[in-house]
Amino acid sequence: QVQLVESGGGLVQPGGSLRLSCAVTGNMFNIGPMAWYRQALGKERELVASITEGITRYSDSVLGRFTISRDFATDGDKSAVNLEMRNLKPEDTALYFCNAVGIKRLRGREFWGQGTQVTVSS
Repeated sequence: QVQLVESGGGLVQPGGSLRLSCAVTGNMFNIGPMAWYRQALGKERELVASITEGITRYSDSVLGRFTISRDFATDGDKSAVNLEMRNLKPEDTALYFCNAVGIKRLRGREFWGQGTQVTVSS
């Protein structure tokens, strides 16, 4: 199985920075693309950033401010996907979710974390 646990959210002033981390446990050989999504109150969940075999993509609203990266541990069963967020704006306020797409033996499955709240306010 695959488990995702997000951390790093909190309250930050406009213009500030935060670093979100998603600890991933499970067989890394069966995990493909990973991404960060967010859902603001009363809105639909939206894709923020994704990383697939080192190729990164960003939504227009965060391009140039957010950076997604992936760390691989040496033991094969743990890794992390991070989201560095700079120059945060009030409209970045949302619950941020980590997402993983299964491949090979886990093809067709998606995995989600519980989310971590980011609030940008003065």
